[in-house]
Order: sequence, then C-alpha cells, then structure tokens
Amino acid sequence: MNYTAEVTEMCPVAKGAYHGPAPIPEEGKWVQVKGIKDVSGFTHSIGWCAPQQGACKLTLNVKDGIIEEALIETIGCSGMTHSAAMASEILIGKTLLEALNTDLVCDAINTAMRELFLQIVYGRTQSAFSEGGLLVGASLEDLGKGLRSQVGTMFATSAKGPRYLEMAEGYCSRIALNADDEIIGYEFINLGKMMDFIKSGIDANEAIKKATGHYGQWDAAAKYIDPRKE
Repeated sequence: MNYTAEVTEMCPVAKGAYHGPAPIPEEGKWVQVKGIKDVSGFTHSIGWCAPQQGACKLTLNVKDGIIEEALIETIGCSGMTHSAAMASEILIGKTLLEALNTDLVCDAINTAMRELFLQIVYGRTQSAFSEGGLLVGASLEDLGKGLRSQVGTMFATSAKGPRYLEMAEGYCSRIALNADDEIIGYEFINLGKMMDFIKSGIDANEAIKKATGHYGQWDAAAKYIDPRKE
C-alpha cells in the first residue's frame, strides 16, 4: 500500500477500542456482519424499470450469504417475463454481492435486487426474528395453492366507469351491477384450480364451472356484464 509523504511523516497514534459493527437481527440471532457470509434472511423487494413501464417483486432466501431460493414476479411488460426466466437461473447459488453486481437482464429486476440488498444487510427481513429462519421454498407459500402471483388488474374510463379484470381470487369473468349500475360483486375463475382440475382429467368446461366463484352481493344484482365485452 502506498502513502503520501505527509502521511508517511506522521507520528503513529493508537486507534483505541474496537467495538465492531452494530449487530443486526438475523433469523432469531443478533449478528455483527463483517462479511457477506455473515448475512442470512428471507425478504422481498420491489423494483421498477427506467421508463417505469413495468415492475418486479423479488423474493430471496439467503443462507450464509448464498441465495438459496428466488421468486421473481413481474408485471407490465411482456419482455420482463423472459427476463425473469433468465434471472431465476442467474440468481441461485450466487452470493449477495455477486447478485448485486450481476446484470439480471431487466432494469426492474436489477432495481429490486439493489433495494433487497439494502434491506437484508440492515436486518430488515421477514425472518429477522424467526429462529432458524424460513425453510427454502417458503416463497411458494405467498403464491397459494395455485402457485400464481397475486394480481389485481382494473381498467376504468370517466365515460364508461370501472371494469374488474383480475383479482387475487382469479380471472374476473363477470361483474354484478345494481339498479343504479354500481358494482356490487363479481364472478371469478380461479385459474390455478381450473388447471389442476383439467390435469386430473376433468373436462375443461366442467373444470371452469368447478373453479368459478362469486364475491359480494352477487345474487342481488340487477344485471351482470362481461367486463371485457360490454
């Protein structure tokens, strides 16, 4: 290591006590993080691309600095879905620092990785006070039995009002209106359940019926409309 002449000519002064970094909560323990291998935790983060056309929710399960589990959910841009596919292969097995300095194909995913890194190295994780942390595979529980992202898609105009297109329960096939044309409920098709029924050998039309449900004052409606056609 090279020093300037000014520093070389200085007399040495003892540094004094060394207390180390402030400990952060990690999986039920307080840890003084001195290297990437000291970081563990399960957490989520949100990222967005430069034109803010799409967004990514990134979930990572990190054990001893290594990414053991990744869930990448994207919305708003068709190309992001392919980027997510590539990122799922890129992320696993990398250290947090490697992942932070790796091109994850999409701006939104890269931004989510940056924001997640900040959370996890400061101890702001979902598993901060869970002894032993969360099992690898825990992120699938966020998706539910149908293993589908929780998506809400609505469209509205001042001229024609709102249209419910997709809820957490599933694809909105009809919306229920009262006598004043106000929305009082909706019909949904749980696509995850529908596909499970079809894979088990049930006819597609029957599978749709079995996976269909209603929410709100469905039976009290004055009329029903298809939000994609009417």
